[in-house]
Amino acid sequence: MSRARIRLATAVLAGALTVAGLPGAHAAAAPGAGVAARQPLRHHAGAEPIVRIPLQGAVNVRDLGGYRTYTGGQVRRELVYRGDALSKLTAADLGTVAGLRLKKVVDFRIPMELQYDGPDKLPAGLTPTARPVSDLGLYGTLVGAISSGDPVKQEQMLGGGKAEAYMRDIYRTFVTGPENRAQFAATLREIADGEQGPLLYHCTSGKDRTGWMSYVLLRALAVPEATAEQDYLASNTFRAAYDAQLRAGLKQSGRMQNPDLLIPLQEVRQDYLDAATARMEAEYGGFYGYLTEGLGLDLRTLARLQDKLVR
Repeated sequence: MSRARIRLATAVLAGALTVAGLPGAHAAAAPGAGVAARQPLRHHAGAEPIVRIPLQGAVNVRDLGGYRTYTGGQVRRELVYRGDALSKLTAADLGTVAGLRLKKVVDFRIPMELQYDGPDKLPAGLTPTARPVSDLGLYGTLVGAISSGDPVKQEQMLGGGKAEAYMRDIYRTFVTGPENRAQFAATLREIADGEQGPLLYHCTSGKDRTGWMSYVLLRALAVPEATAEQDYLASNTFRAAYDAQLRAGLKQSGRMQNPDLLIPLQEVRQDYLDAATARMEAEYGGFYGYLTEGLGLDLRTLARLQDKLVR
């Protein structure tokens, strides 16, 4: 049996067990603090650092490597990156991104997001691959609520737990939506392809669609569930300052009297992730069933993921 298949078999067994993951209290980082190609952030003594790519026009771009696995391996760095929208990159940012040697950029945003935020700005020779994942109309709802300037309407649309419920529904569609599953599966197959060089995938904020993609990939690599959860939750650290500035700007402009209504939409929460994993259990009996039945990944593809990304 190949080393990759041994790792895969061990990962399947380990995934059925409850094992404590790495600690996950993350240190804060100021967005746009310089243009160095790497900015290691050690989130707890003894844990592998999260490596953030500091950019002026994006705040949540990270190297997904470095995490330890159940199998005694470690996820390789400089092969897979996760991020938020790249539509506001500066000239200096483009130099930093060029240094990542990306061969592919996958954009999970829907057409409306592209219309409002603009297409990715990328180094010469790199064109994004559009792979939209549904947000159940959240972006349009958000634009409508803010542009109305009506505090009563905004409260009706987002208050009273409605925003949180909306987010849970979106996460469930990561599991139940055939089109969404197809987009995630296609990305995982590309990552597993030995001919594919470094790849970055992103959505608008780099936290929900990108967060789920990262959670699934890490768990498929036999990274402990608790560690994959902490990688997901780290978006709150990296986005906090930017999102607070956005809320302050909306209040100052008079477009929202209570911009805190946006906080449930701006944050990632364990509750949202739990909504997806609970649906995963109900639909497929667990994570392995989601990978093989839901995403249609065969054992050969899963073994290739292990062989390529785990050392």
